[in-house]
Amino acid sequence: MDTTPQPPRDPEPSPAPASPPPPAGVPDGIRFAFGTLTVLPVSGARWDRSAARAGMVCAPLAGLVVGLCAAAAGGAALLLGASPLLAAVATVAVPAVLTRGLHLDGLADVADGLGSGRPAEGALEVMKRSDIGPFGVVALLLVLLAQVAAVAGLYAAGWAWGAVAVAVSAVAARAALTLAAREGVPAARPGGLGAAVAGAVPSRSAVLTGAAAVLAAAGAGALWGPYGAVRCAAAVVLALGAAELLLGRCRRRLGGVTGDVFGGVCETALTTSLVVLALG
Repeated sequence: MDTTPQPPRDPEPSPAPASPPPPAGVPDGIRFAFGTLTVLPVSGARWDRSAARAGMVCAPLAGLVVGLCAAAAGGAALLLGASPLLAAVATVAVPAVLTRGLHLDGLADVADGLGSGRPAEGALEVMKRSDIGPFGVVALLLVLLAQVAAVAGLYAAGWAWGAVAVAVSAVAARAALTLAAREGVPAARPGGLGAAVAGAVPSRSAVLTGAAAVLAAAGAGALWGPYGAVRCAAAVVLALGAAELLLGRCRRRLGGVTGDVFGGVCETALTTSLVVLALG
């Protein structure tokens, strides 16, 4: 028998730990924002937490594109001889189509959940149902009527002013989403888009995004002089304030945010901004 000492065997190499993905950049954020907030085709998108953070910061860019498409539809309707009211219907329909109606559905679900009078778990269960209850129906009717009436009034003052108001309001609505996704705002339940983006945005970035939306609105309104700049800036500020009121109510009532809450926040900000601009 061979008694020659054998060299020790090398241990089996252990698999190298997976390296974390690089931080998401602006292109990743834009892909995430358009991939989650619109039906527009997006390729090569990342869906990790870093991309969610960048995506929610870029949400107002998606709102700008949706708002411009909506204003273009209204302008085309006016050119074809439609009344301001009919053009307003076309304008309001475009965001619903480009978002698959998810924000409107979220608004209805939030209305049903908050109106149910149940504890947090029961209210969340109501919001998960596929049907729409009476509170949701009333909320949808009032919001859509307010949006159509406001846009019709804006178009009656001139399509250019109405187009700017629609675009500004769409940006304000998505800036409200950025603020709702800031640090310190928890998810009401695990899973879903709400949990994926809840608390993802640093508070400083969220505040800067909101401030940028206000300044951009003021710049757009400045085409109509100082009063136009003030009107547009005030509309965004009030829209973000209304969205924060709903967000605070949902945090107290539900314990945090869900995808439906994000939808309700978006539609609340959009409607508030349109109504404020139509009142001038």
